[in-house]
Amino acid sequence: MEKIWLKRYPNGVPTEIDPDHYASLVDIFEESVKKYKDSPAFSNMDHEITYGELDTLTEQFAAYLQGLGLKKGDPVAVMMPNLLQYPVALFGILRAGMTVVNVNPLYTARELKHQLNDSKTKAIVILKNFAETLTKIEKDVKLDKVILTGIGDMLPAPKGWIVNFVVKYVKKMVPAYSLSNTIEFNETLKIGSKKTYTRPEIAGDALAFLQYTGGTTGVSKGAMLTHRNMVANLDQISAFILPRLTDGKEVVITALPLYHIFALTANCLAFLKFGGKNILITNPRDMPAFVKELSKHKFTMISGVNTLFNGLLHTPGFKDLDFSHLKIALGGGMAVQRAVAENWEKVTGSALLEGYGLTECSPVVTANPFDIEHYTGSIGIPLPSTDVIIVDEDGKELPQGETGEIWAKGPQVMAGYLGRQEDTDKSIKDGWFATGDMGTMDEHGFFRIVDRKKDMILVSGFNVYPNEIEDVVASHPKVLEVAAVGVEHEASGEVVKIVVVKKDQSLGEKELIDYCRENLTAYKVPKIVEFRDELPKTNVGKILRRELRDN
Repeated sequence: MEKIWLKRYPNGVPTEIDPDHYASLVDIFEESVKKYKDSPAFSNMDHEITYGELDTLTEQFAAYLQGLGLKKGDPVAVMMPNLLQYPVALFGILRAGMTVVNVNPLYTARELKHQLNDSKTKAIVILKNFAETLTKIEKDVKLDKVILTGIGDMLPAPKGWIVNFVVKYVKKMVPAYSLSNTIEFNETLKIGSKKTYTRPEIAGDALAFLQYTGGTTGVSKGAMLTHRNMVANLDQISAFILPRLTDGKEVVITALPLYHIFALTANCLAFLKFGGKNILITNPRDMPAFVKELSKHKFTMISGVNTLFNGLLHTPGFKDLDFSHLKIALGGGMAVQRAVAENWEKVTGSALLEGYGLTECSPVVTANPFDIEHYTGSIGIPLPSTDVIIVDEDGKELPQGETGEIWAKGPQVMAGYLGRQEDTDKSIKDGWFATGDMGTMDEHGFFRIVDRKKDMILVSGFNVYPNEIEDVVASHPKVLEVAAVGVEHEASGEVVKIVVVKKDQSLGEKELIDYCRENLTAYKVPKIVEFRDELPKTNVGKILRRELRDN
């Protein structure tokens, strides 16, 4: 395997990193909170906490957890949206030598029960808005402690009290719950402040995160991400974008939830290492409020998924923002559509760089170099110390230009799936992680995602990739969003169906089909068009094709 992509690395980017440069994430954290003590670390709802304050608060929370009698390595769950409590809990758990179990707060009771039992979680930090879900399954899980928090808990008085009052009694966003063995989050900090924190020795192979994945394709599995995995990916990202950054000066918009591996690594952890300031967006779905928040900051980096960028571009006021400080706009989590990327560049003057990663890879595998000036349609080139190949169904490497499954190898690849050796063996082969994504590599070492293996549509023996169809349909000026899926057909096996959200209500089926005929080979042209008011999405904003196929 020739690493032809190395020739495209910008000046100053190393080809290899040392994944053992830091023993653990805690080493990186301790270095940053001392170096940037007086700089703002996180901001939410117009309130900031500095790195020095983060140091104190996380030490208090770590001391509290240790005082509970929990042991090094014990799993502790965090179930909340982006609030100041999140990084305090997150780094407190890590500093206690324990394992973070990130939980989607929109989980159903069944999904929550599975994750808590599968991970053997000992304690949970949960926003009161979602405590009702835990109430339904409390008897079916074994938790030593339930730590409750309200949205306003880390805001200064009287603002915090007012926010909690409005959320509970005016907006009625906190359904009734009944839980035992509970304590308030702020109370844990008071208790922890009176205890002595013991800094544990943490080895690189210790688990930092149990990050659950695969819930839409079967039983959700816990990817075991070690401290070495995470340190390696942080160093890889750092090396790749460092020449573009100014130490201690970056302002990062964190709209994707921190419980998602993309925002966790690319925003929270990576920019903590550089002394950046994370602006936590609690509810990015409220686009007008999101745009108003953006207007307050001279932000230098923003990450998101295609639907988030598309939503911002169609929100009044966004085009009037000051983008003069924006250095990096990073798209991931799902394919970035050309129409969205080109519109983004036109409005902001900044290229929308696409990257690629997976939960099992901590997550970043490839990214477009920071010196790319325009959208390429590519997921970029492998990060330092990362190998990527394209293989056939037998795992044999294919020549450059051919389509096959993407396999990745590097120090960021997980240790395996918790308690699922068979699944681990199917996914990791001689150190290579089989991604399940179909792609190609060009003559310069740039990779392109063709589609997910499972999403591929087979029309009369021809492979049709939904991403290509969606790219074409999304470029129609009257289309807001689109998803393409396969539908069974007697003659051709499957036909292409598109589900479309209109931007212009005058759009009709014939106009759309005619447009597709102009831009697609005959067998790729959709045979079925369905118009909807919205598309089903995950909480991160990924479109749920499976749900569209099943309905």
